[in-house]
Amino acid sequence: MPLKKIKTNTLPKAPPLKSLIGPSFIILGLGLGSGEIILWPFLSSKYGLGIIWGALVGITLQFFMNMEIERYALVRGESVFVGFARKMKLLPYWFLISTFLPWIWPGIAASSAKLFGHLLGVEQTQYLAIAFLLLMGLILSFGSVLYKTVERMQKVLIAVGVPSIFLLSIVLAQRSDFISLAKGMVGIGIGYSFLPIGIPIASFLAALAYAGAGGNLNLAQSFYVKDKGYGMGRYAGKIRNLLSGSSEKIDLTGSTFIVDDTSLPNFKKWWRSVNIEHLVVFWLTGSVTILLLALLSYVTTHSLGLRASDISFVIYESAEIGRRLFPFAGTFFLIVAGATLFGTQLTVLDATSRILTENLSIIKDEKSGISSRFVTKTYYSVLWLQIGAGIIIFLLGFTEPLQLLITAAVLNAFAMFVHVGLTLWLNITLLEKELKPSALRVAAMIVAFLFYGGFSAYTIINALLS
Repeated sequence: MPLKKIKTNTLPKAPPLKSLIGPSFIILGLGLGSGEIILWPFLSSKYGLGIIWGALVGITLQFFMNMEIERYALVRGESVFVGFARKMKLLPYWFLISTFLPWIWPGIAASSAKLFGHLLGVEQTQYLAIAFLLLMGLILSFGSVLYKTVERMQKVLIAVGVPSIFLLSIVLAQRSDFISLAKGMVGIGIGYSFLPIGIPIASFLAALAYAGAGGNLNLAQSFYVKDKGYGMGRYAGKIRNLLSGSSEKIDLTGSTFIVDDTSLPNFKKWWRSVNIEHLVVFWLTGSVTILLLALLSYVTTHSLGLRASDISFVIYESAEIGRRLFPFAGTFFLIVAGATLFGTQLTVLDATSRILTENLSIIKDEKSGISSRFVTKTYYSVLWLQIGAGIIIFLLGFTEPLQLLITAAVLNAFAMFVHVGLTLWLNITLLEKELKPSALRVAAMIVAFLFYGGFSAYTIINALLS
């Protein structure tokens, strides 16, 4: 049976801005452990700060992408995946493939394990990484309401991590370092402009894709909008754990509202508030964090001549921080970095499990309908399937964190190219005229579509020819 037609309901009154804070912490947390802590600092440690313009481009494009994803969920009270399925019935199969394959590479967990392994004196960190994956599965399995579990963890990690990074950067960087950072924001490096000779394009593409969430994870923003009760998401159900004994009804099909003189001003207030929330929490906090982490890496590794070829550059950073300040400062930096990476991998597992569950549910719904029990069981099944796949990858010997991250990020850049185009198409064709994206936002989405598509094509062709 086909997906049910969209229902009509009343658009809830827009609440004060302060009560809307939440979903952007999760989407920010999805990027903190990959692009912010690893990839951009890694590139800065090797090539200087002249490449940091790419991080600002990447996170700005993701701001516009995320807001168009939020727009659909805000108006329709359902995930963008349901909207995609309304347009093309085969799209759920694409999202199953393009989510599972790129994200089974547990590079973020491997990175966290390597940092904590260094602190604990553990050499075989792949076993520590396996333990971390199992712990993440247990945390997600026993949290009473998934959204609250993930949001609380990310708020704590960001509240501790971002101020710590800010203080370390201010204390350790000199005026000349801040000047180099400012120049790098407009593509001026030492001896090059925009891209240095010899930089691996795959690595740069990986960092671009992870300047924020990356891959299909951006689309998970529509789940968090529903879970927080934004707009028409107020009428959607939530996934609870299997042991809670609660079974709130979960309907894939959302509801929309009639556009009139009452609902349109209310929607505009919603739209203004969620834009401000995402601009401040995701774009501003994310940009500052990327810039300061890149600066910290530049000051403690690049300027000292260190040229690490893997994630050990973070360990070099901590050693230099401890040498310049006091030993525990370096240890604290590693703890914060390792914990942030752990939180990111946990949030990634939650987001990918939601995406896989939603698309499997859509496929089943079109055939025989679904129950809330099916949705919950499917979530935990795919969660542990991904954890099992990650464990197998570690046991097969794929343990180098940076290699795992770059492999996943290149695959995710292509996935972003596809979903940016689909999201723009969805909002232009399905939403009412008054609720469609403006010319500026359409232009930003087209730029993102061409940007990720062009870099993906270049990387694929380059790999085939090499």
